[in-house]
Amino acid sequence: MTQAMRLLGLDWGTTSLRAYLFGARGHVLDSRQGPWGIMALPAPAAEGGFDQALAQLCGDWLRQAPGLPVVAAGMVGSAQGWREAPYLECPAKPAALAAGLATVRARDGFTVHIVPGMMVPGALPDVMRGEETQIAGALACRPELETRAGVRMILPGTHSKWVRAEHGIITGFTTCMTGEVYAALMRHTILGRLMPEGRDAGAVDWAAFEKGLAVASDERNGGLLTTIFSARTLGLTHKLAPAQLPDYLSGLLIGNEIAAMQRMHPGASDAPILLIGAEGLVQRYAKALPVFGLAGAVLDGATEAGLWRIADMAGIITS
Repeated sequence: MTQAMRLLGLDWGTTSLRAYLFGARGHVLDSRQGPWGIMALPAPAAEGGFDQALAQLCGDWLRQAPGLPVVAAGMVGSAQGWREAPYLECPAKPAALAAGLATVRARDGFTVHIVPGMMVPGALPDVMRGEETQIAGALACRPELETRAGVRMILPGTHSKWVRAEHGIITGFTTCMTGEVYAALMRHTILGRLMPEGRDAGAVDWAAFEKGLAVASDERNGGLLTTIFSARTLGLTHKLAPAQLPDYLSGLLIGNEIAAMQRMHPGASDAPILLIGAEGLVQRYAKALPVFGLAGAVLDGATEAGLWRIADMAGIITS
């Protein structure tokens, strides 16, 4: 396999580290995942924690292919990361990400190239790290979008990103803290008291989820703050079973997110919105969008495609 290795790509977030080993033309030869996010390193950063995490997950690959280029995206480039990669301001093309790579020298002598995050400047600035690589990958996977105006993408997650692109240029994005708010409400408020612990996150009660969407889409009900307590009262009055309440709350939050984005961008294109991210969350958004008169198209492999594209643009891939 050694001669086929061309690039090591890292998706290095807060809680996990995923590695992709690329062969020629961006083909993924292998992938691995470990628990060593930037806040869960095997040792403090000052004591070589980043080096140790990379060695534990990918040391054999790096030994087999000395000089293998390494590109990393995500929170590894934050102020708490291995080295800070300054934000690029929107609007920007994916080529600007390649031009803005920061570098850090690992203890074993190889260089890690870190992708910068992106920022929307203004009175209420917005930022992202990691998602910009997925966006670059989405545009690579769907090259026809490079010539289209009004491209929209949703990257669901702890902090969901609604992204806008014009002719291959990332023009702006908006962050919704839907995932983090859901987790906080479940764990730290009275809403979670009636909900069962240890539920199977992969088993969705779609009827309960759709009920939450319906409440969120009905303007007569007001906004989230006027309806969120229903995630408790529907349980107290036995209109929903305890096991249904988490998915009802999920539908309520995601529905309010979509409604808010529609209000912010009422004249958006009718083209399908690209959905990029973990399968479970993407399925929820795909189910929710039609309730609000929108359509979603699921795109897989954006992270891998983005890491390869940025490294290729930067000219660091082994020939």
